[in-house]
Amino acid sequence: MTATTETPAVSPSEGREIVFDVNHITLRFGGVTSINDVSLRMYRDEILAVIGPNGAGKTSLFNSLTGVYTPQEGSITLAGRTGDAPQTVIGKKTHVINHMGVARTFQNIRLFPALTALENVKVGIETRMKAGPIASMLGLPNQRREERESTQRAYDLLKLVGLVNRANNLAGSLAYGEQRRLEIARALGTDPGVILLDEPAAGTNPVEKRDLADLIRLINRELGISVLLIEHDMKLVMSVADRLIVLNFGSKIAEGLPEEIQRNPAVIAAYLGTSAEEAEAQAEAQPELELIADETEGMTSLAESTEPDGTSFDPTTSTEEESR
Repeated sequence: MTATTETPAVSPSEGREIVFDVNHITLRFGGVTSINDVSLRMYRDEILAVIGPNGAGKTSLFNSLTGVYTPQEGSITLAGRTGDAPQTVIGKKTHVINHMGVARTFQNIRLFPALTALENVKVGIETRMKAGPIASMLGLPNQRREERESTQRAYDLLKLVGLVNRANNLAGSLAYGEQRRLEIARALGTDPGVILLDEPAAGTNPVEKRDLADLIRLINRELGISVLLIEHDMKLVMSVADRLIVLNFGSKIAEGLPEEIQRNPAVIAAYLGTSAEEAEAQAEAQPELELIADETEGMTSLAESTEPDGTSFDPTTSTEEESR
């Protein structure tokens, strides 16, 4: 066994443990390149946000990290939990990567609507239970103990996300923002070291966005879980992220701290549809203006409210394919 698989992944330059190490991955669908030669590193205990216009390749990146898609080029290694040795995720099934310490939520809510909120969370928790079907059928002591512990853990997670009073409500009867938080609770039930949140604020109101920002910080600071976030709401992103990576047309165009990204001419150009030179001139003329936060908030609201034909847009019926 090589030394690489015996020691945690650590960045020599920063002395920080690496969670995801992505090197020059390229993902193609026929003649369409969804991700083009993208490299990035995510470090332990940080909140890393991936932003970019619609169609930039953000969800395709998430799907590559979690085994849904297999990039044709490049490598991805993962050290899911503290002290884990880095392992490749290329070619591994999604449930295997989940057991390696990765949980995720989806752009489209994927709850079990006919189950209660408590039962939905227990679905995630029970992926870590050791008792098998025979022990369950016979009601053996270890199975009964695990069942009690999983129920208590589910209540704890519902309390964490502010839904303990909704424990016995059917998931399909919850408000949209509550369903978003329930999906996060279910993901946390798998005991992850890193959680991937794909547009968790989509379809939520300003109060729910504020509560979501507090929840993301709580998951990261109190539970010690690294957070990888895709989100179009720039005010939310800028308020919670430690670092940002920007994609555009499948390529990484910028990486840095929120204040650096906010005034990066290439990023402004990607969002506003201008040239980098025009964006740089605009930023220099108005250095106090938070261009991305102000401009993209309006653009996102418009995109979420209407379709090109003028019809109303329902975020619960959109597909992952639309966001690649």
